[in-house]
Amino acid sequence: MNWENFMDDTIADIGTLYKEIPDTISGFNKMGAAAKKSGALSEKTKEIMALGIAIATRCDSCIGFHIKSLIRLGITREELCEALAMATYMGGGPSYAYSAKALKAFDTFSK
Repeated sequence: MNWENFMDDTIADIGTLYKEIPDTISGFNKMGAAAKKSGALSEKTKEIMALGIAIATRCDSCIGFHIKSLIRLGITREELCEALAMATYMGGGPSYAYSAKALKAFDTFSK
């Protein structure tokens, strides 16, 4: 998978959907901003949690979005790999494969 092309296409598709259901997408974005706001847990911790859920639910676009956010938040490769180990442990074989995808996305976007 070419992560950069995949995410560009995903963003374009989301933009098309936004034009059709702007209130729903705006509400979703507002909920996301509220959920990610640092509080007792940092935004980085919350994004690591979201990545684990993205891996468990096998959502490629979610993996891409959360990897990009984690890079912006300064995740190290070591921190990412520990999070991927936990996601693999909790999700078994399918999460093993999607953890590998997440690592490849990290390598792509962190260059």
